[in-house]
Amino acid sequence: MLFDAESGTPLAFMDSRDITSLRTAAATAIAAKHLARPESKTVTICGCGNQGRVQLSALLQVYSLRTVFAYDTNQDQVLRFIKTFQSDFHVSVTQASDLPAAIRQSDICVTCTPSHRPIFDVEAVREGTFIAAIGADNSSKQELPAELMAKGKVVCDVLEQCMVMGDLHHAIEAGVMKQSDVHAELGEVVAGIKPGRQSEEEITIFDSTGMALQDVAAAALVFEKAQQFGAGTSLKLAA
Repeated sequence: MLFDAESGTPLAFMDSRDITSLRTAAATAIAAKHLARPESKTVTICGCGNQGRVQLSALLQVYSLRTVFAYDTNQDQVLRFIKTFQSDFHVSVTQASDLPAAIRQSDICVTCTPSHRPIFDVEAVREGTFIAAIGADNSSKQELPAELMAKGKVVCDVLEQCMVMGDLHHAIEAGVMKQSDVHAELGEVVAGIKPGRQSEEEITIFDSTGMALQDVAAAALVFEKAQQFGAGTSLKLAA
């Protein structure tokens, strides 16, 4: 539900699933714009469900990707993922049968899985890689090894939240990082308060746990577009 911030009046009822999915991917694309190398051409997507699809779609708005490696423990998901992008986006997508090898060839790696333990080792990540860790949306989930978090330049969406439920949480729990080791929140980088990528060699990591304010901003945009194009159904609410 979207409300008028001044009066509290309901403005719209909308399906939050798709809006949240799209804004999650948009945040990754913005992070990549500031944290990945400008010449990035190769990406590995770990997790080929709906979030994996929207993540790649968003990255294609920012980078002219040439090679995509798709990884999932579900073979059917991988095949659907490949079919979607080869038919709708005309992008060359290859199944990653060897995940570490795919990541070593990649400029960008997005992890959007429900894993409860790291899905690859720190040795799989070469210098200069940008990683967006999307899947750890509660304290029991983990996708990246704590040692990789400690090695990289970490940017969070919401620092306090990532400390209790993101991959950062596990690095702090393992004793290899502390709060002061985090480089910035994404908003600080976008606003120019803190720098993004500063060298070709550094490993940059976006720890994304989900930000409610982004949902509000996305929902407001959907509402404005619906009004502009006459989409949706108008309802009269009883006083």
